[in-house]
Amino acid sequence: MRKIIPFYLLLSISLWACQSGENQNSESSTETEAENEAEEMAPAADNTLTDAEKAEGWQLLFDGKSMDQWRLYGKDNLAGWAIVDGEMQALGEAGPEGLGADIITKEEFENFELSLEWKISDAGNSGIFFNVVEAPEYKTVYATGPEYQLVDDIGFPSPLEDWQTSGANYAMHPPTRVASNPAGTYNLSRIRVENGHVQHWLNNEKVVEYDLWTPEWQKLRDEGKWKEFPDYGKAKKGHIALQDHGNQIWFKNVKVKRL
Repeated sequence: MRKIIPFYLLLSISLWACQSGENQNSESSTETEAENEAEEMAPAADNTLTDAEKAEGWQLLFDGKSMDQWRLYGKDNLAGWAIVDGEMQALGEAGPEGLGADIITKEEFENFELSLEWKISDAGNSGIFFNVVEAPEYKTVYATGPEYQLVDDIGFPSPLEDWQTSGANYAMHPPTRVASNPAGTYNLSRIRVENGHVQHWLNNEKVVEYDLWTPEWQKLRDEGKWKEFPDYGKAKKGHIALQDHGNQIWFKNVKVKRL
């Protein structure tokens, strides 16, 4: 004799099956979304660009293997630097003023955002420069280019003025606070320059903001260290430079985006 299952029981079973399938689909969808978010949040490998960065227009200035986008200031070759374990390293062989070993990008930039990571040796000193003009009358990158200061804030052998600490617009604008990590550990620095408006970021904190060529900027320039350099900071575009100040310093993840 065939057993007859009541209609209400069949309906309950059917509803349960549908709900179970929906829950499984929902769980699967949630897992997929979580995996996608994890992939988006995962940092890119050193000296590479994410798909999002490529879409935004970022370009690498160092791929971890070659320094073919750089050369010595005033020369066609490259010396005093090496690539070690995917890092650009200033060997620290320059004189006390870094003369002869500062490197510049082969390209020039005007409105841009630069991002890089750096670590410095104990008691080390260096800098990032922009709007650097290369000409026979200028012997150094700092004769024309404003400097984002890099230094061992803790272990430097002599007292530092506030405008000499990491992240400062050197000899012009001090950072809001010392936000650097100790020597031997990496820091993240960003410089954004757009129509003369400049921002310095250090380890995700905005530490300096100023406008080039304003009366306030001109006053600081004319009354400070740069009064002896008549063309300091005047250029509207130029090379990006990294300084060898006679100390070891390492760079990686060097990238730039034109604005």
